[in-house]
Amino acid sequence: MRIDTVIDVKTSLGESPVWDAGQERLYFVDSMDGRIFRVTADGREIQSWDVREKIGSMCLRRDGDAAVVALQSGLYSYRFDDDALELLHAPEADLPDNRLNDGKTDSAGRFVVGSMDTREQAASGRLYRLDPDLSLTVLDTGIVCSNGPCFSPDERTFYFADTWSGDIWAYDYEASDGSVSDRRTFTTVDRRDGGACDGMTVDAEGCLWQAHVYGGKIHRYAPDGTLDRTIEMPVAKVTSVMFGGPDLDILYVTSMARPPLPRFPQDGPRRGALFAIEGLGVRGLPAHRFGS
Repeated sequence: MRIDTVIDVKTSLGESPVWDAGQERLYFVDSMDGRIFRVTADGREIQSWDVREKIGSMCLRRDGDAAVVALQSGLYSYRFDDDALELLHAPEADLPDNRLNDGKTDSAGRFVVGSMDTREQAASGRLYRLDPDLSLTVLDTGIVCSNGPCFSPDERTFYFADTWSGDIWAYDYEASDGSVSDRRTFTTVDRRDGGACDGMTVDAEGCLWQAHVYGGKIHRYAPDGTLDRTIEMPVAKVTSVMFGGPDLDILYVTSMARPPLPRFPQDGPRRGALFAIEGLGVRGLPAHRFGS
């Protein structure tokens, strides 16, 4: 196993890595600075776009060179060629301390995205599903900080975490209509090192990979919720994970250079870098695009 720095752009809060197999490019965002980055598997040919608001996550669209972006003020369609933003929904316009955060797309082209209290105190967040027809449905409520949405390989299970609860949840997922039911605890994250649950992804073997933010670790959990593997990272504030590369066998890890609240710790010189972990012996699942 080898951990390399792919590119060090000092993202204030790196998040939402998305590998696009068609372009063989990795997208990721700087949540606090409102930017989208795109790089090759080895960090070359970097491009960036300014979306002019804090951005929690993104997914690429099936129709054209465009994305759905979860911004501070709502869900938007964004075109890369002319920087055009089109508002789709502003579901929490009445909650000025909230913003949209992490999201993922299922194989039917639905984008499941959660919101958070920016002070990370009030349980004012919700979990939403944006369908290809652009309708928006509330899936769950009472969330402080939405993180890590992802799906099992057969899409019968949806995983999700409220960062500071200490629990990663599993829901039954109905692939025919995108509904969720029977929320239960999949596993409880060990937070004795001060870390918490951030972004997650699932590999082809059905194991869950979790970025242990502030604790500087990546955890892999078996399908039964038991801890299978721990990787020590060169920075403490790792934020999200996604498999990519031509063979989907590179685990990309984003990180943050500047903690969002003063109570969070500082970090070493490689803070805010994008990392690649190779030689893990497993492959990930392809990212899906939004739309029908």
